[in-house]
Amino acid sequence: MSVRKIVVIGPESTGKSTLSAALAEALQTAWVPEYAREYLTNLSRNYTENDLLEIARGQISSEDLLSKKADRFLICDTNLYVHKVWSEHSFHNCHRWMLEQLATRRYDLYLLTNIDMAWTYDPLREHGSDYWRNYFYLQYKDIVINSGVPWTTVSGTPNDRLDAAIHAIETLGI
Repeated sequence: MSVRKIVVIGPESTGKSTLSAALAEALQTAWVPEYAREYLTNLSRNYTENDLLEIARGQISSEDLLSKKADRFLICDTNLYVHKVWSEHSFHNCHRWMLEQLATRRYDLYLLTNIDMAWTYDPLREHGSDYWRNYFYLQYKDIVINSGVPWTTVSGTPNDRLDAAIHAIETLGI
């Protein structure tokens, strides 16, 4: 049986990393951390459009490597749709390589993290206002609705989100 890929997607500060780690632990499998965090933490200047391409390549490389170590499921803390939205918002463009990857990579479930938790400051986060949080939430919701892949919104406390994610996996028979 091939590894099933579950993507946790949503705006900044909505618990994606927390949910990804908890879900991987609950399912006893591997998870792919958000590569952008590692990359940007080590960057000593403002990021550029080329940096976003490098971040996307790093995310895909991590996903491919960790899928070999995963047991039944691979939990992905984001995917290239987040990079596409980020690139289009910041630079009004998305590199062709990212679009090609999006067209060929397959996922089995999207977990859309709701904006019902408080935004927490972090030097890498840029959009904490209610306006921008809602804007990006709707961008990601549109993506998952049109992806052709099963999806669900996860809301509430971290435990509520984990329970909802596990329920979605069980209900969908993934």
